[in-house]
Amino acid sequence: MDRIKKIAGHFLPVGNAKAKVAVLGAAGGIGQPLSLLLKNSSYIGELSLYDVANTAGVACDLSHISTASKVKGYSGAGQLHEALRGCQLVVIPAGVPRKPGMTRDDLFNINAGIVAVLCEAISATCPDAWVLIISNPVNSTVPIAAEIFKRAGTYHPTRLFGVTTLDVVRAEAFVAELLGADPKDVAVPVVGGHAGATILPLLSQAKPQLQLEPPRAAALMARIQDAGTEVVHAKAGAGSATLSMAWAAARFVEACLRAMGGEGGIVECSYVASSLTSLPFFASPVRLGRSGVEEFLPLGPMNELEQRNYDTMLPELAGSIQKGVEFVQKRQQQQAGQ
Repeated sequence: MDRIKKIAGHFLPVGNAKAKVAVLGAAGGIGQPLSLLLKNSSYIGELSLYDVANTAGVACDLSHISTASKVKGYSGAGQLHEALRGCQLVVIPAGVPRKPGMTRDDLFNINAGIVAVLCEAISATCPDAWVLIISNPVNSTVPIAAEIFKRAGTYHPTRLFGVTTLDVVRAEAFVAELLGADPKDVAVPVVGGHAGATILPLLSQAKPQLQLEPPRAAALMARIQDAGTEVVHAKAGAGSATLSMAWAAARFVEACLRAMGGEGGIVECSYVASSLTSLPFFASPVRLGRSGVEEFLPLGPMNELEQRNYDTMLPELAGSIQKGVEFVQKRQQQQAGQ
């Protein structure tokens, strides 16, 4: 019996204990449904909810749900460090949402500063935590987080993730619709970044195999790339893709916690520090393990449409990465001058 318990312990997050997970931005449009989904996770022992305001009500509401994890709410800058204390995984949906006519770049100036402040707190309080960033533009906010961590001496590139799972989820849903299949039986790798043309679904590698004429494949690729805008327009100014994003993020959090606990064979697409391409960050399928990213799976062969989109996407993604790096440089110069 002791041997069985010992073996079972290898498949629990963070040794024999369930994980403490923080959601930063928990009272927002993504944060609330994400926190609800995470409250149901058997891998989480404590859910630490933080936002600048209105967190107490969210935490109270979720605490009435009859699942085992404990929920605590924290509000305001003065409680940020306490919210992060002891966390093994931090997920960041904080920031302003997209509105009609806005691109992810339009969100940059506000959300970049928010992510920087939160990552400074993570560096000081739980520097070894896995950090999952949802805040847009992800193509820039992940490099911002990396630069903040580098300057603090707490950068763990294998534990910093841009959550691009929603692109994968959309690709699976749209391909399943075309095939008349159950989405859980569909797999579509999505590589590149997490904005517009930088989102590259490798439809030629879809399983089950997808047979489409080039014009239809191009139209499907464009729909996946522009799916966020589709939701923004459908909500007519009342919000962006919050529910699907929360579901996708919960899926990725669960995958991370399973890997953290020692479960093998966990593969997900994510935007991470990478040497697969000429760029320092790139989304691709990665195998997760106890220490974070343990293996980069090959991108695999691309057809003509995909290769053309890949070649076009690289300069745009490079610019977004550089924009994040320059933001931190300028921010530090301003802080030094104060």
